Amino acid sequence: MAVTMVPPRELLPDVLPTERLGPRAKPRPPLRDELRRAPTWRSAWAVLSLVAMTVGVLVLAVWVAHPLGYLAAFVAEGCMIVRFNILGHEAVHRVLFRDQRVNDWVGRWVLSYPAFVPFELYRRGHMSHHRDELGPEEPDASLYAGYPITRDSLRRKLVRDAVGISGWKILKGLLRGTRRPATRRVACSIVGVQLAILAVLALFGRPELYLLWIGPWLTQWRVANRLRAVAEHAGMQRSKDRRETTHHVRQGVLARVFMVPYNVGYHLAHHVDMGVPCWHLRRLHRELVASGWMTPELEYPNYRALWRALSSRPVDERGAEASARAEPVG
Repeated sequence: MAVTMVPPRELLPDVLPTERLGPRAKPRPPLRDELRRAPTWRSAWAVLSLVAMTVGVLVLAVWVAHPLGYLAAFVAEGCMIVRFNILGHEAVHRVLFRDQRVNDWVGRWVLSYPAFVPFELYRRGHMSHHRDELGPEEPDASLYAGYPITRDSLRRKLVRDAVGISGWKILKGLLRGTRRPATRRVACSIVGVQLAILAVLALFGRPELYLLWIGPWLTQWRVANRLRAVAEHAGMQRSKDRRETTHHVRQGVLARVFMVPYNVGYHLAHHVDMGVPCWHLRRLHRELVASGWMTPELEYPNYRALWRALSSRPVDERGAEASARAEPVG
C-alpha cells in the first residue's frame, strides 16, 4: 500500500479519551447506545421509497417516450443502484433493521441481489475490511493501492468503468460463479432475481427496459463506486488511528445525489464505530469534531479536491509505460 496521503502526526491531536468518546474515538455509553439504535421505521421508509422511485423512473420514461427521457432514466437508475448498494451495506452491518431476520432478508432479496451483490460473500469480506483496514486481508486492496497515481492512470481506470469493461468482467465472474459449488447458491440467487425483474418487465410488454437497470450497473455505478472507494481509503495506511486509514470529505448536495446518499460520506465516523446506522453518522461526526479529535485540517472541502490530490503523482518518464501496462483493472 502507498503511504503518501496520511496526515502528519502534528495534525492528529491527542485529545482522547473524553467523557463521551473512548481512546479510539468510539462513543461511550449512553451516547453509544443512542447512536447504535437502528430506527426501524426510517429504514423501512427508505427501502420502500427506493423501490417505488426505481419503478417510478421506468414508468415516467415510458410515459415521456422520448430519447432524452430514456437517457435521464438511465442516469436516474444509476443513482438508484447506488442507493440499493448503500442500504444493502447497512444490512451487511446488521444495522438496517433491529430484527436480524428481517435485516438479512431485506438485505439479500430486496437490496443486494437486485444490485448484483453477493450478500453473504460481501459481508464476509467487508468485515475483514473493518477488522484491519489496509491490512494483509484487505479485500479491496486493488482499489486503494498505489495512490496518489497520475492523472492519466486515474482517467484510464474511469474510462474502463464508464464503457463497461470493468462491469463486464465482474458480470462474467458472477456467471462463472453459478458453476462453482462454493458460490453456486448465491450466484444463482442473483441471476434468479435478475431473471425475475426481466420477467416482470416482459409481462408488461417492455422487456427492453431491463437495459435501464443493467446498463447503469455496468457503467455509471462502476464509476461512482470507484470514485467513492478511493475517496474513502486510497493513499492511507494501516493504523489503529482511523484518521490515518480513512479520509473525510465535506458533504455536498451533488455528491449525496450521485455517489454518497444516506450519510455514507461520513466514512471516518463509520470506521470509528461500524455499529452506528447511517442515519446517525452525521451526529457521530459532530461528536468527533466537538471533541477536537477531528479538525478542519483533516477535512477535504469537496470530492474534487480529494480526487485531484489522489491523481497528483507526476509522470515518471522512465517507468510510465511499464506502470501503465502493469496497472490492475480494479
